[in-house]
Amino acid sequence: MSIGMEYLILLAVALVISAIGFYKYVYFISLGYGFAITGIGIAMLVLFRGRLSIGTILLCALFIVYGCRLGGYLLVREIKSASYQATMKKEIKDGSDMKLIAKLSIWISCAFLYTLETAPVFFRLANGGKTDAAAIAGVVIMLCGLLLESASDLQKSKAKKQNPKRFVDTGLFRVVRCPNYLGEVLFWTGVFVSGVNVLNGAIQWLAAAAGWVCIVYIMFGGARRLELRQNRNYGDDPEYQAYVKKTPILLPLVPLYSVAKYKWLVG
Repeated sequence: MSIGMEYLILLAVALVISAIGFYKYVYFISLGYGFAITGIGIAMLVLFRGRLSIGTILLCALFIVYGCRLGGYLLVREIKSASYQATMKKEIKDGSDMKLIAKLSIWISCAFLYTLETAPVFFRLANGGKTDAAAIAGVVIMLCGLLLESASDLQKSKAKKQNPKRFVDTGLFRVVRCPNYLGEVLFWTGVFVSGVNVLNGAIQWLAAAAGWVCIVYIMFGGARRLELRQNRNYGDDPEYQAYVKKTPILLPLVPLYSVAKYKWLVG
């Protein structure tokens, strides 16, 4: 089977799973995203079952774990959290007035993005790459990102249960204000690192780089959206003002404390 056909199969998987967004618009980038990554990981294991190594199995397995964790977390939050539902109604349009052509464009664009994000691992498999230093480094970085993101979500959930009306500044939130987004950036940086020594030609490099740049951009956009919401909710709180002035928004040790003024960041 050609590399082009293998890629189209992954794209088809992403399209089928992310089509859940036609039921509810936001699912294109939430549940559809998480479970599409899981589907892509499973599809890679099946497509390349005769060319797998320990390193590539681990890379695919981390996609599956990542997607199931994210999709499961979002699903539970969607079902159980009334406060989240109320917030999202204000923050995100429900898409009920969106034309079908617009939804189709978003659906295809999202599925395409998900294949770009996972492209470094796909190209490692398609190009016959096995377990080497880049693959091992990628696995380690991805695992660190996954653990960081998971721990951040758990800490935030616990803190909000104890004091739902207060911003979270405990645990990992003492290091950066968006540790869950930092975990995302780390995870996808690990994916990119895993393929750097096997990418072949300008198209493969462009695809891999585009996926990484897009997700980093989206995470910064998400951090901006969260900052704006927190400024509205806690802007008059002196403790919050002190917290944001001393805690970087996304990258530890980097003195970037606000991205609110960067309107070009959309997440």
